[in-house]
Amino acid sequence: MPRRLLLAWVLVLLGVGALLALLEAPGAALAFAAAALPVAARLGWSLARTLAGGRLGVDVVALAAILAALALGEAAAAAVIGLMVAGGEALEDWAGGRARRALTALMARAPRRAARLRGEAVEDIPVAAIRPGDLLLVRAGEAVPADGTLAEAEALLDESPLTGEPMPVPLRRGAPLRSGAVNAGAPFRLRASRDAEASTYAAILRLTAEAASGRAPLVRLADRWALGFVAATAVLAGLAWALSGDPLRALAVLVVATPCPLILAAPVALVAGIGRAARRGIVVKGAGALERLAQVRTVLFDKTGTLTPGRPRLVAVDAEPALGRAGALRLAAALAQGSTHPVSAALVEAAAGQGLPRADAVAEVPGGGLSGLVEGKALLLGSALLLAARGIDPDSGFGVSAQVSAAAGSIAWLAVEGRVVAAFVLADGLRQEAPATVRRLRALGVRRVVLLSGDRAAAAAAVGRALRLDAVLAEQSPAGKVAAVRAEAARAPTAMVGDGVNDAPALAAADLGIAMGAAGTAAAAEAGDVVLLVDRVDRVAEALAIAQRARRIALQAIWLGMGLSGAAMLVAAAGHLPPLAGALVQEAIDVLAILYALTALRPGRAEAAAALPAEAGLGARQAEHAGLRELADALRAAAETPGPAVLAALEARLRHEVLPHQAAEEADLYPAAARRLGGQDPMAPLIRMHAEIEALAARLAALLALAGREGWAMAAPELRRTLFALEALLRLHLTVEEEMLAGLG
Repeated sequence: MPRRLLLAWVLVLLGVGALLALLEAPGAALAFAAAALPVAARLGWSLARTLAGGRLGVDVVALAAILAALALGEAAAAAVIGLMVAGGEALEDWAGGRARRALTALMARAPRRAARLRGEAVEDIPVAAIRPGDLLLVRAGEAVPADGTLAEAEALLDESPLTGEPMPVPLRRGAPLRSGAVNAGAPFRLRASRDAEASTYAAILRLTAEAASGRAPLVRLADRWALGFVAATAVLAGLAWALSGDPLRALAVLVVATPCPLILAAPVALVAGIGRAARRGIVVKGAGALERLAQVRTVLFDKTGTLTPGRPRLVAVDAEPALGRAGALRLAAALAQGSTHPVSAALVEAAAGQGLPRADAVAEVPGGGLSGLVEGKALLLGSALLLAARGIDPDSGFGVSAQVSAAAGSIAWLAVEGRVVAAFVLADGLRQEAPATVRRLRALGVRRVVLLSGDRAAAAAAVGRALRLDAVLAEQSPAGKVAAVRAEAARAPTAMVGDGVNDAPALAAADLGIAMGAAGTAAAAEAGDVVLLVDRVDRVAEALAIAQRARRIALQAIWLGMGLSGAAMLVAAAGHLPPLAGALVQEAIDVLAILYALTALRPGRAEAAAALPAEAGLGARQAEHAGLRELADALRAAAETPGPAVLAALEARLRHEVLPHQAAEEADLYPAAARRLGGQDPMAPLIRMHAEIEALAARLAALLALAGREGWAMAAPELRRTLFALEALLRLHLTVEEEMLAGLG
């Protein structure tokens, strides 16, 4: 009999029996017995199956209580016990449904039909018929049916079904699209790169199915506790009967001893934690994985694509004075437009808005580089080895500072007509949220954080220093990563975080594998026990906080329910709680324990969202930082080769860009951030930096006026010192501000 139908049966007959008893009409006991017997039959069947599996089910207490109540003429108590059991099962279904809501919502959004374009015709096809290369039409409000690339000028996608992030994402032609995202704008065309079964959303559904199944160690531990509880119940009931001579006391003990809180509370809390994580773009593959995550004390991170974005950016330029940094970048970016290499993309991005000239005869050079003609000049862009193979010596004086800066990155050299003229330092910088993630992990009880990378030792060491990691293991092969993970796991419960194919063995070897699934590989997602659908490493700390809270609530719900049941058993054994009243008390205890377990659906203090309201302007201020970093580059260049016209333009930029930016931050952003961060005056250091920057800007203006009156030679030394100080303070301020506010975005 289905659980809801069984509950309805018990409620109706219990009501009929109660009415007959009030009217003192015959048949009340018969109605109560009819309410209890189907529940007893269900418990007997369940007990037989567990015994066949070699286990003694905890249902034996409830079954014994119902049969004993009927044998002793306490049919009303038997019916209430039946209500308790049937109601507990129905409550478990309801609680589990609430806890799994985020997971089932993922399943419900799965695309089932797609519109395929054949010339001018539109075919309505099942998603299973999609093949790589198909041109698909995604209408407004429809889900993207398969992974692919945008074949339209632009599109607006709602990725909340995948990531939990509420804001729509604007995309441009050629951008990669993931199945499951919803079209939040006009219809667009999509060129499928995979069939539906191999696409992102299908993988998510497989992960979701795994997440909804499995028994956690905590649930199995609850089973063992329940068996001990059964033994204690039998002893207490026997003593109560033996000492009092009243079998109703033994029955009362059995009634209040039904271990529903122990059976239901743990799985409800753990599944609630899985649902909570899913709403934040974190798929946990089952309650067992959630409990292992809660016990992690060592975390190992891959570097590229995990702690760093996985794409290089331009961090420094050194060039011949005659050409200048801006001129060198303009030539290199013009040549780089003809390549999709990450280094080329970084140079083009850095030169955005400069109006690049056309490059002719662009060719990829074996060994990692480009050659071509720009403005009639032969250019070669690439590594030192590439230049040396062409007989060009990159070891020139102007590149010394670039080579020093490249300790944690790499250099792309630019040669014009066979002569090196510029060096570009590129590095894969830290994710903005990475420092706060490491600190939060330590606050959550993680004792050891390790970088495990296949990258060069110098690059890995720089990341380790910046994040204050406990150890850095660089230049590791996949087999070396597995050995390192096993060595760490021998000391403490260990999690491995990675995104690439080469990370998959290490993810599988760890006690818990966490895969960056948003931008990572399918191999990593399949090997991981936890998959992050949001391309943010701070979700690792958030997942740990959610898991710890769910496990803590599961244990608390067990102790709450069983503690109250134990107290009620003592009262019943003393003869102060008759069987019928005891059944009602136990029903209340069941409901209380399960409702408490459901609090795992809500965020706790350690995971409470601290996002700022839109009116604080965090996004707009962060968008302005790119221009301010470019201004810092210009300040350094001006300090090295000062000139009146350049300095006047920089002073104007300080007045029109930096000072209004700082005023807007102090008016709206900083007060909102201070309320979120707490403490007496958390934004004081940033405001003090603002004041120092304003003072240096005013000093620069005064020095320029002095140079105009008294001559350039007199003011030049102090101008250089002021410019270097401005550049250093502006860079430091931007870095500190971004880190302080990283968790509020």
